[in-house]
Amino acid sequence: MKRSILLLIALFAFTIGVSQEIPVNFTLQKAINYALKHNYSAINADRNIKDAQYQKWQTIARGLPQIDGSISYQNQLKQPVSLIPGEIAGGEPGTFIPVVFGQKQQATASATLRQQIFDGSYIVGVQATKTFINYSANNKEKTALDVRKSVVEAYGNVLLAKESAKILEKNKAALEKNLFETRKIFENGLGDEESVEQLQITLSSVNSQLKNATRLKKITLQILNLVMGLDTEHPTKLTENLDLLTENQIDINLLETNLILEKNVDYKMALNLNEQRTLELKLEKSRALPTLNAFVNYGSSAYSNKFNFLNKDTQWFNSSILGFDLNIPIFSSLRRSASTQRAKIALEKAKTQKKEVEESLRLQWENAKSEYILAIEQYQTAKDNLGLAERIEKKNQIKYFEGIASSFELRQAQTQLYSTQQEYLQSMIDVINKKTALEIIINN
Repeated sequence: MKRSILLLIALFAFTIGVSQEIPVNFTLQKAINYALKHNYSAINADRNIKDAQYQKWQTIARGLPQIDGSISYQNQLKQPVSLIPGEIAGGEPGTFIPVVFGQKQQATASATLRQQIFDGSYIVGVQATKTFINYSANNKEKTALDVRKSVVEAYGNVLLAKESAKILEKNKAALEKNLFETRKIFENGLGDEESVEQLQITLSSVNSQLKNATRLKKITLQILNLVMGLDTEHPTKLTENLDLLTENQIDINLLETNLILEKNVDYKMALNLNEQRTLELKLEKSRALPTLNAFVNYGSSAYSNKFNFLNKDTQWFNSSILGFDLNIPIFSSLRRSASTQRAKIALEKAKTQKKEVEESLRLQWENAKSEYILAIEQYQTAKDNLGLAERIEKKNQIKYFEGIASSFELRQAQTQLYSTQQEYLQSMIDVINKKTALEIIINN
């Protein structure tokens, strides 16, 4: 019993320790940092780096000494028969005597050392490993940027859903109060039924939107958890405020940053492609060069009519060979020439793609700056419009209950307010996302 209690305590302590390893509260930057380590794509990008390093050694090892060993055993169940002239054994000329040469069983053990002396394709292959490692590193960097962008968008969507739900709850409470007062006025014979119905329509619409926003709060949080590499049901809490986060994302100085193509990951990968195509061309050209390899073999064989090869007194006969293999390509019916020409075309295509990437990135840079400026301007406009829409709606409420404005005019002011609220929330998300898009292009 005592042992069981100790085991339960140890398990409880372990569970607490594990749960404490995974944070619950996340700022935007903390969420990004966590995702860069635990996002599924980021994890595989790290594995690709390791794979590239092993592939590098795999290529290098091909040109280093290789030793192979072999052991063989043969039992000739029916030995071949040879014919020898009969006169050798004193027989009549023109006759033949059947004889069996050798013994039925044979065992052989040997080891062979091979060393590549010259192979042009090997030299190119070793050079290509560096390019492949660079490509894997750039791919990891691109993955990190994509993860960062996904986290920012998911984080913003969670805040958007929370703020939308908060505003809709506030609107619902105000509408319920207006509806209650309007219904009392109608019941006392001082108002019309249409005013009650107008408010009921508006309230039903807000209720529907609130239910959707409540569902989105859970879904967007699950998406954020997935992007960060957490269990979708993890109790993640966001510590950022959408208003303050938006204000912090307004950085006019960012617009003055110059675009340095060599820092952009897409440009780096275009350079990788050019390097790869250049090496492929060198590889095709190297196939016309001779290859030279050396080998040393040492072996031992034993023969017997019965299996006694493991006995100490068994006689083994040693042998050894030193040799060289020289392969000289002479004629391939222009196959190698065709392969070389195709490699040249592939290199020219890669150069063209690199030029296209350069021009495309410059255009993306200008477009991203323009969209970021527009997002900031729309945010400021939406903020101002929200204040105006709130004042207009409040004035119409006062006018309505004083009998100056109709229920239609009040509903129109309320609809305008709700639309402006959503535009304001969306404008904040746009500022955050557009800044991220701009930063990704300059790899800031």
